[in-house]
Amino acid sequence: MGIFSSKKRKLEKKQLTFAQKLKFYITKYLFVTFGAFVAAFAIEGFLIPNNIIDGGIVGISMMVSYLTKFNLGVILVLFNLPFLFLALQKMGKTFVLTILYGVTMLGIFVNLINIHVTDSDLLATVFGGIILGFGVGLILRNDGALDGTEILAIRLAKKFGFSVGEIIMFFNFFIYTAAGFLYGWDSAMYSILTYFIAFRVIDIVLEGLNSSKSIYIITNFASDIGDAIMKELNISVTYMKGKGGYSGKEQTIIYCVVSRIEVTKIKNLIREYDPSAFYFIQDVHEVDGVRVKKK
Repeated sequence: MGIFSSKKRKLEKKQLTFAQKLKFYITKYLFVTFGAFVAAFAIEGFLIPNNIIDGGIVGISMMVSYLTKFNLGVILVLFNLPFLFLALQKMGKTFVLTILYGVTMLGIFVNLINIHVTDSDLLATVFGGIILGFGVGLILRNDGALDGTEILAIRLAKKFGFSVGEIIMFFNFFIYTAAGFLYGWDSAMYSILTYFIAFRVIDIVLEGLNSSKSIYIITNFASDIGDAIMKELNISVTYMKGKGGYSGKEQTIIYCVVSRIEVTKIKNLIREYDPSAFYFIQDVHEVDGVRVKKK
């Protein structure tokens, strides 16, 4: 028998030991707890004292608590319960348990934290949005959530054909309109800005600051350029087969993933070998795995 058997080897999922599973879940729930604390700190320390709200269920809960003077933590949990039942039907018990835990911890922390950081609407908007986004991002990164709006949006998107983002935007339009009548239009606009800042920070937490770039290169000198990339830049490349739509000509496409500081180097290298080469560059997040180097 040779080195490679003609029979395909079945890829088996790696089984975690009990200790590994325990470590995984402890770490996960610690991050969810810390994320809930950070989000609660943003809500109590920056947003509520300045009549600024978040979007979704959290924003609705804040307005209901403002009107009724009822406990915000309890409202947050109660308002999210119906959406947890929706999630239970399609997304599994583990996911729902993580959401329930995160929402419960948020409800507890908003009651425990009693702090007023700033009276400046602008500072409250910017730093409140940053801190809130960081906390929510930590929870989302660990398979949790603090807001049932997205769960409902996922279900409605499948039923009516709209995107999840469009449905969330639709909900938030009415939420921030209501905030305008309740708190005043300045507060409503600050709330929208807070939501936007938090949204961007969530992306950073989920995807990281150090995003890489993927490059596709279509050229008649694929072998020369590919060899030069590997030799001069020490970057591994992948060759893919392509076919021109108009010409019908078979071509080799070069694909590689590089860091931001390597983009200029690889563009200059392409120009040196083939000034007429066609290439395009895309953002890539969460790059993982071994970067293969030549032997």
